[in-house]
Amino acid sequence: MSQPVHGGRTETGFTLLEALVAIALVAMCGAAVLWGLQSGVQNAQVALEQTIALGLAQQLMDEILGAKYCAHLNNPYETRLGCSSWEAGSQGRERYNDIDDYNGFVRSPPVDPWGIALGEDNGDGASRHPAFRAPSSVLQNWQQEVEVYYVSPTDLSSRLPPGQVSDYRAVEVRIVQQRPGGGRRELAKLREIVAYVPPVR
Repeated sequence: MSQPVHGGRTETGFTLLEALVAIALVAMCGAAVLWGLQSGVQNAQVALEQTIALGLAQQLMDEILGAKYCAHLNNPYETRLGCSSWEAGSQGRERYNDIDDYNGFVRSPPVDPWGIALGEDNGDGASRHPAFRAPSSVLQNWQQEVEVYYVSPTDLSSRLPPGQVSDYRAVEVRIVQQRPGGGRRELAKLREIVAYVPPVR
């Protein structure tokens, strides 16, 4: 690093090799910082998506749990869970009047009860002014999924085989993201147990 020169003085400076090593170290440090920033941005994006998805799932779950347990009290143990053709013939879910109507419900992108895409709806069955709508690309590849099924009264985590009934049903709401390559990523999942209490005679 130091070189003797004429007159007994020494001159300090970097050799070409030292300069190249220093540049390489700076480049490595810069790459590490950029990698850390990119990772942080990706983690923040994932957290944001999961928070939004959880809100969408909770909103749909609240709607389902606000419905009646069954359409007819004289038949609370229906084995065919799902909406009728009349209920399915509406624009959205506005004809659904009991919990089992939601079984098999799948929509992409997510919609409100009237069938209007979330982010475009105003909450009352109409669309927002275009200036107040969320960009359509935000939820474009997202999907709402609902499953309703009977569970064992002795083990509420155990699904009963088709055709078997009990006083307990599970309601599962999922928000998934469809990936361009055909895969899917589950962003949020909620599961609630609802019970039928027979009337006292």
